[in-house]
Amino acid sequence: MFWFRSAACPTLYCRVFQLSRMPLQTVFSIASRGISQGENGNHALRWDLSPDEIKTHTDNLINRTKTAYDHIGSLDVETVSVQNTLLTLADAKFNYAASRHVLDFPQFVSPCKEVRSASTEAEKKLAKFDVEISMREDVFHRVIALQKKLQGHLTPEENRFVHRIVTLGKRNGLHLAKEIQEEIKRASKLISELSIEFNRNLNEDTTALVFSERELGGLAESYLNGLERTEDGRYQVTLEYPHYYPLMKRCHIPETRRRMETAFHSRCKEENTAILEQLMELRAKVASLLGFSSHADYVLELNMARNANHVSDFLDKLYTRLKPIGEKERKYLLALKKRECLMKGLAFDGQVNAWDLPYYMNQVEQVKFAVNKDKLIEYFPLHTVTRGLLGIYQELLGLTFTQVPAPNAWHESVDLYAVRDAATGDDIGRFYLDLHPREGKYGHAACFGLQPGCVGPDGERRLAVAAMVANFTKPRKGWPSLLQHHEVETYFHEFGHVMHELCSKTVFSEFSGTQVETDFVEVPSQMLENWVWEEPSLRRMSGHYKDGSPIPDALLSKLIASRVANTGMMNLRQVVLGKVDQTLHTTACADTAQVFATHSESILGIPATPGTNMTASFSHLAGGYDGQYYGYLWSEVYSMDIFFSHFKKEGIMNPKVGRAYRKAILEPGGSVDGMDMLTCFLGREPCEDAFFQCKGLVHPAGKKS
Repeated sequence: MFWFRSAACPTLYCRVFQLSRMPLQTVFSIASRGISQGENGNHALRWDLSPDEIKTHTDNLINRTKTAYDHIGSLDVETVSVQNTLLTLADAKFNYAASRHVLDFPQFVSPCKEVRSASTEAEKKLAKFDVEISMREDVFHRVIALQKKLQGHLTPEENRFVHRIVTLGKRNGLHLAKEIQEEIKRASKLISELSIEFNRNLNEDTTALVFSERELGGLAESYLNGLERTEDGRYQVTLEYPHYYPLMKRCHIPETRRRMETAFHSRCKEENTAILEQLMELRAKVASLLGFSSHADYVLELNMARNANHVSDFLDKLYTRLKPIGEKERKYLLALKKRECLMKGLAFDGQVNAWDLPYYMNQVEQVKFAVNKDKLIEYFPLHTVTRGLLGIYQELLGLTFTQVPAPNAWHESVDLYAVRDAATGDDIGRFYLDLHPREGKYGHAACFGLQPGCVGPDGERRLAVAAMVANFTKPRKGWPSLLQHHEVETYFHEFGHVMHELCSKTVFSEFSGTQVETDFVEVPSQMLENWVWEEPSLRRMSGHYKDGSPIPDALLSKLIASRVANTGMMNLRQVVLGKVDQTLHTTACADTAQVFATHSESILGIPATPGTNMTASFSHLAGGYDGQYYGYLWSEVYSMDIFFSHFKKEGIMNPKVGRAYRKAILEPGGSVDGMDMLTCFLGREPCEDAFFQCKGLVHPAGKKS
């Protein structure tokens, strides 16, 4: 997942022009104490701001940026130029982006609750300001005047930048009556505030359940050793990923799984259900004011899919293709459950429940593919996976990573790396790795863009900065951090976003890194997941935690073969989530818990657990994927076409293919349409054959399974 910053309005960023600056540039000199001067004219980010400093810098940033907009808005329409309008706006937006994330990112990662709270309040204030500046009709009309004045005299990226500003202005209603604009502004501010609250509630959730050793039957010693103990000797299990998912997959006590599943999908149920229902109403209202039939149609206008009908057709087509294999898999899961109930003398209720699904899907891997998860995890210590992952990415993309000693980071466990181009030695950027859970930290895995990689007001290219945030098991009690294979896959996925952030070479930061269509943003990261299913790359990122010995051939072969395990059920669940998202955002009100329950039952054949509401903890709905969750499946179709048509054929570590991929897919950022990037790299229109082949539904020769 790539974290999208503003749920209310996209922000605009920067450019490179070798033109003299106006005196106004002094307004944007990086005087904020949140930024310190670094090497080569670039800036190092500070993470030691106090709550009071965060508040002060937030106010200063808003004031500096407002001054720029006031200047542009005061220009005589007849005098607008690239220099006094486009460049000034671009410079202001670059400086805004370069300063902002020091203020709003700590809410996700700071170990200090007071700092997290101050950062959340800063984001609320900045999100409201985002709405204010996106609704500046005076600036909007001057950019329109500039567009007309310079039509045919702009470079392709300049033209794309101006066109985007105008398009976003219209999508904010700046061409409509004043009273409508005010309604949109009020609703957009509230949408931003509610989205922030939704995710803060999840981040601050500290729910934990207590179980006896017997109640945790089936779990490995390494898992139990990582749990806190109560005074009476029982185990405390949180709802964080390293605790929740292994338990749901391995614990053979149904009641334990039921309690965990119920708690997990009841997180923040009361407060976030109310927030989500209000978000739906507000989003539908804004869409209607702007002339769209639904919020989904509104957000999809700028995506590859274009509208909700195309998304519906896409999901329906996948459902039709996946339904037969999904039904076959569900019946097999039910048979496994019936057999286990008979063997253990448990009551058999005749259905696969939500708390049964991960457990019996894991059994499928063990029964059909004989993958020994307890043994496999011993070969994926985090430090070995990290070394292998970084080596693969460097070799593949032609980069060099150097760890920065004693980095200035927000927590002692965070690592920082400098990135250079291996061929030229040019400095490209920096990335942070924050990989372990802690109280108050963002609870999922995501990439956060912290500074756009573009050319700043002084004509020098700024280094891109990104952070990968994850929640892998902490090392403790003589055990290193050991990763499940699916966590290795997550690692490769999120680091793919990091590379997208760092490798882009755009003129404007508006198009830097992952600033692409939302249903294209997952393509690069999903494509790179394939490396965790290939023998050569798996060898490079694994080794027994005790002696570094390689994964036995038999175990490795079984792991690779298990890629098609539960293909139907896993992908049908993605269809469920895509359908839920679309349903919620093609209407103004709905019983959100019932919407999920209906789709889960009808598509997956799995009833929702009574009393839960999965959507209340579905962070994508308030994290920039509203109306766009289908993008994971949509992107995967294209990512598989890229991998199978080039890397699989020409070598997964072929540096020539890797550099071509970097140039065609990563470097353009959002300066080129996603479809154009795909056709450039593929040499043809993309197709879906590789996607279905990867899922085991079509054999390489084209024969259906």
